[in-house]
Amino acid sequence: MSLPMIECRGVSKSYHKGSTVVTPLEKLDLQVAKGEFLALMGPSGSGKTTLLNLLSGIDSPSEGALLIDGKDIAKLGRRDLTKWRASHVGYIFQLYHLVPVLTAFENVELPLLLSPMAKKERHQRVESALALVGLADRMHHNPSELSGGQEQRVAIARALVANPSLLVADEPTGDLDRESATRILDLLRQLSRDHGKTIVMVTHDPRAAEAADRTLHLEKGQLMLS
Repeated sequence: MSLPMIECRGVSKSYHKGSTVVTPLEKLDLQVAKGEFLALMGPSGSGKTTLLNLLSGIDSPSEGALLIDGKDIAKLGRRDLTKWRASHVGYIFQLYHLVPVLTAFENVELPLLLSPMAKKERHQRVESALALVGLADRMHHNPSELSGGQEQRVAIARALVANPSLLVADEPTGDLDRESATRILDLLRQLSRDHGKTIVMVTHDPRAAEAADRTLHLEKGQLMLS
């Protein structure tokens, strides 16, 4: 039996807000299989984005074990965690975060520029990522020349270009019309089912959650079945 891609064992996250200790996640247990598409729902403040930040290595848990593909990233130092994140995780944001003066190609290329990769291989990866999201014919356009759905597909290509095993998506369809949102969700399903990417998506939209293999709800830092 293969190891799960994600395994949280008693994961908690606390921080101080003035004299108050805030605990957005408490003793959380979670397993996500390799290639699974998981949706996370819950009210604001329930810990959804905190969990995404822990899974992606942006933040570290206060306690507990957090294993990604068998590696306990909670034990990694800051430098090792940054290096691990660059090669293992792709992050998809609601608001794209594209650089407006760069083309789609240049935006997707950005995560690779600090790597020792040869220019030819780097360009091949960028072209392949843009082709995968259906934007091979728009690679030399700036974000202002693209629709919202196309901008989000560029952002997904950027998340994919380093070939990560894990994609985390924070409200990836929240700023899109229904037709564009459907295309993005279809693309995420394809990445999970056909390319083996493990995807954890935060959403407030029940229709978006229906695209996932499984939906879990967070309430006050605790997971509940949908």
